[in-house]
Amino acid sequence: MDAFDFKEERPARSMKASPDFIWNILSVVMLLGVLCVLGAALMIFINPNTPLNPFPLREAGAGLPTVGAPIAPTPTETRRALAPTWTPAPTLTETPRPTRPTATPVISNTPENSPTATNAPDISVTPGGMNYTIQGAPQPLEDFQQRGCKWMGVAGQVFDLRGGPVIGLLVQMGGTLEGKLLDTQTSMTGIARQYGESGFEFPIAERVVASNNNLWIQLLDQAGLPLSDKIYFSTSDDCKKNLILISFKQVK
Repeated sequence: MDAFDFKEERPARSMKASPDFIWNILSVVMLLGVLCVLGAALMIFINPNTPLNPFPLREAGAGLPTVGAPIAPTPTETRRALAPTWTPAPTLTETPRPTRPTATPVISNTPENSPTATNAPDISVTPGGMNYTIQGAPQPLEDFQQRGCKWMGVAGQVFDLRGGPVIGLLVQMGGTLEGKLLDTQTSMTGIARQYGESGFEFPIAERVVASNNNLWIQLLDQAGLPLSDKIYFSTSDDCKKNLILISFKQVK
């Protein structure tokens, strides 16, 4: 056999760049860009007025209009000229008008056989006043139990607008007898039924004594507020007139 020289031929490398080479180039470019940005930021931080800073800082007061110091206004004093002599204005005084006295009907509470009272309070019934007033005048009588000269008192009844008995109202009695102040007594209508369904009674003394409008009696509600004026009455030393009968009637 003939001897032949065999030469191994290697294929030529392709000039086409591989993908790894391209990514390496891009990485280097990116790194350089980051370094440039960091360098520029560092320079701006050190010197804010560097040409690289798109928003340089202004110096204090630069570019601002100059405002002058405020000018304080000069106070001007104005003096008001007064008249040489000041005359006070006259003061008007109101003359009070005379008041017309109001006539008040008076109900006499003195029995026919008793002496005329001097300086004795009158029993007046004022329209629009209290809700109750006395029915007639106080009547001196002999008491129903005929206790004679050993007892003296006052009693009566209370009637409403229709004449019916009113039960449960308070009645007070007080005043002076023979110059001595009596303790105020309180009773209730409907307790002394011997005088009527709304009857009441007060003992005054254990003997008959003459007095001249020194004792009084008054009607009250359950709260203690007056429903009538104080009715003053007289007493007699006559044993046949040892009871003073006083009745109340409602007027509104």
